Amino acid sequence: MFEPIILITTYIASTPENLWNALTDPEITQQYWSGTRIESDWKVGSKIIYRREGKITDEHTILEVEPFRRLSHTFHPVFIEEFRNESPSRVTFEIEAGGQVVRLTVIHDEFEEDSEVYHACSEAWPMLISSLKTLLETGKPLPDFDFEEE
Repeated sequence: MFEPIILITTYIASTPENLWNALTDPEITQQYWSGTRIESDWKVGSKIIYRREGKITDEHTILEVEPFRRLSHTFHPVFIEEFRNESPSRVTFEIEAGGQVVRLTVIHDEFEEDSEVYHACSEAWPMLISSLKTLLETGKPLPDFDFEEE
């Protein structure tokens, strides 16, 4: 049986500390995540709230926290009804230092069969991770990509 998974690995000219801050500081997340503030106290069992223009778009629960190395949480978008009705999936960020470069691996798994969230995230994650990398390396995120202009 096919089990959908999203796996992205990228290399960023940064430090584990800077990457961790970019993943967990709402002032930074809103720069590369299309204005989304990711808010939590970053403790196992705590909630993570994704907030865009004051509205909650996602509600997650932290599963694992190892600062500067690993962060894992459930993933449950609530802003679209089809997404809200799915069971939460799981996202894990793995950070590994290598000299002046950091390897970031994003693993998004535990999707329901025929998951709409899987299809949406398959397109969104590469863009978000590219924007994060660009922000950390240049100080500016990627401009928003308008899919309607193709």
